[in-house]
Amino acid sequence: MTVSPRQNTRLLKLLTYLMFAMFAMTTDSVGVIIPRVIEQFSLGMTVGGAFQYATMSGISIAALALGFLADQLGRKWTIIAGLILFGASSALFAVGHDFLFFVGLLFISGVGIGVFKAGALALIGDISSSTREHAATMNTVEGFFGIGAIIGPAIVAWLLASGAEWKWLYVIAAMLCGVLVVAASMAKYPKPPARKVDQEPRLRQTLGLLRDPFALAFGLALMLYVAAEAAVYVWAPTYLSGYEGDLAWFALYVVSIFFVLRAAGRFLGAWLLSRFGWSVVVALSAGGVLACFLVSAIGPRGVGAIALPLSGLFMSVLYPTINSKGISCFPKSQHGAIAGLLLFFTCASAVLAPLAMGALSDAMGDAKFSLYLATAFSAALAVLAVVNVVLEPTRARLAERDSEDYLPAEALTER
Repeated sequence: MTVSPRQNTRLLKLLTYLMFAMFAMTTDSVGVIIPRVIEQFSLGMTVGGAFQYATMSGISIAALALGFLADQLGRKWTIIAGLILFGASSALFAVGHDFLFFVGLLFISGVGIGVFKAGALALIGDISSSTREHAATMNTVEGFFGIGAIIGPAIVAWLLASGAEWKWLYVIAAMLCGVLVVAASMAKYPKPPARKVDQEPRLRQTLGLLRDPFALAFGLALMLYVAAEAAVYVWAPTYLSGYEGDLAWFALYVVSIFFVLRAAGRFLGAWLLSRFGWSVVVALSAGGVLACFLVSAIGPRGVGAIALPLSGLFMSVLYPTINSKGISCFPKSQHGAIAGLLLFFTCASAVLAPLAMGALSDAMGDAKFSLYLATAFSAALAVLAVVNVVLEPTRARLAERDSEDYLPAEALTER
C-alpha cells in the first residue's frame, strides 16, 4: 500500500500527538502524587516537590546537552532513543519502594523526554509549510498533551480508589511507550534540512544560540509562563487541601478542571491563531492569567478554587504559541538545537519556580505564598506580551523564515 506525502504527514502528526499525551500522563500528575508522597515518606513541601524537580532537571539537561541530536542523527532515531529511555525507566517503578530510587528514575525518564521531545519539536518544523501552520500544529500537539494531563491524574485517582499504589501509573505509561516505539520505528520521516558546511556542531551550536536576543527573549517568556503554570498543577492541591467551604467540589478537582480547560483551550488556540495575529492572542491570554492569579492571591481559598483552574483556559494558548514562534525564528536546520534550548529554559523554570514557591511557603508557614510569587511571574509575562504587541520585534525575522524555509513538503523518504 502506497502512502501519499500528505497522508504520511498526517500519520507523523498523529504519532507526535500520542507521544505528548503519553508522557503528559506522568509529568502532569505530580500535583496529585506529591501529597501522597509527602504523607507516605513523611516529607515537607520542599523535599516532596523532588518528584517535580527530578523530572524537569532531567528534561532540561537533556534538552541543552542533547538537543543537537535531532539535527545530527535525524528526527527518527532521536525520537526512538528518547522513547526507549523513558519507557525503560518508567517500567522500573514496578520494582521500587524507596523515595530516592523513585527520584532517580524520574530523572532518567526526564532525560528520555528531553531527547524525544526535542526531536518531535524539530519534526513539527519539517512537516509545516509556514510559521502560521507551525503555531497551529503546536497548539494541537499541546492540546493532546493536555488530554494526557487529564488522563494521568484520573488514572492515579482510580488506582488509589482500588487500593493500588500510585506508582503503577508509570508502568502503564511504559506499556504505552512500547507501542509508540514500534510505531515510530515503522514510520517514514522527511529528510531533515541540510546542515551548512560551516555550521557549529553539537553542544557548541546550542550554546551559540544564547548570543541571539530572540532565543533569550523567548526563553524568558517561557520561564515566566511555566512558573505560573506550575503554581497550579504542583502546589494548588496542597494549598486547597482541607478546604471545606461551599466550593469544596472545585477544590477537590482543581487540577483536573485546570487540565480540561487547558486542553480545550489549546484546540481552540489552533483555530484562533489561524485567523488572528499571534501577538494579540498571547497578550490577551497573558492578561487573563494575571487576572486569575490576582483574585486568587487577594481572595480566600474558595475564590482560588475557581480562579486557579480557570487560568488554564487562558494559559492554554501561551506555551505552544511562544514555543512555536521561538523555534520558527530560526532556520529549520537549527530546529533541534533551538527546540532543545527553549526546552531547557522551560524545564529550568519548572524546577526552580516550584522549588522557590515550596521553600517560601515552608518558611512562611502558609501555602498561599506560592500564589503571591506566581502572581508576580504572571504580571511580568503580561508586561512582556504587551511590549511584544507594541514593538513587534519578530515580524521581520518570521517573514524571512517564511520566505526561505517554509516551502511545501517534498516526498518523504525512509530514514
